[in-house]
Amino acid sequence: MDWILDRLADVEGLESVHLVTNAQKAAQFEGWAAGRDVTIHDDGTTSNDDRLGAIGDIAFVLERIGPGDDLLVVAGDNLFTFSLADCVDFWRSKGVASAVAVHDVGSRELARKYGIVDLDTDGRVLEFVEKPEQPPSTLAATATYVFHRDHVPFVHRYLVDGNPPDQPGRFVAWLCRRERVYGYTFDGEWLDIGDPEQLQEADTRWRARLGLPLRDVYEPVP
Repeated sequence: MDWILDRLADVEGLESVHLVTNAQKAAQFEGWAAGRDVTIHDDGTTSNDDRLGAIGDIAFVLERIGPGDDLLVVAGDNLFTFSLADCVDFWRSKGVASAVAVHDVGSRELARKYGIVDLDTDGRVLEFVEKPEQPPSTLAATATYVFHRDHVPFVHRYLVDGNPPDQPGRFVAWLCRRERVYGYTFDGEWLDIGDPEQLQEADTRWRARLGLPLRDVYEPVP
């Protein structure tokens, strides 16, 4: 979260930062947020049985803060080296549109775990397929999105229509069939550290850069 927060600081015009978590982790995040300009939202859930899902949590926060502004959404299990400021600048150049950060993961095996996008020559998302068994490409949507204020109310409509409340890529797949959505393609690194294997890979890469001894198993700092 510190890594993401540092990159959010580079985004011009960002007015506030909101983090949504469940009831089990809320106290830990409240402690982390002390001294930081971050608002923590406890969605009140305690297990997978009552969880709201990622899209449900976006709607939960929107109900608290109200719609009416543009929205930058970054999943907490993203570890990336691209510039969020550059991503937002790209989105701003597209007018009334939304955007998703996309990255070539270079492996169809990895691509099966993500939403795969097809872009036109201008970068507009033509098709978005969530976790395909046979990925048509390795261009994956990362869980980083910028939604135009005119598109933000669609989150509520998407859920009211009975669509799945988890996996935010599903909302983008739904939205791109109705409104303009563009893919911000970036180089550099991106790891989904919600995946144990990629968490281990991230641990190895960053420890090597810092000159720390490598380890076979990831363990959080006490």
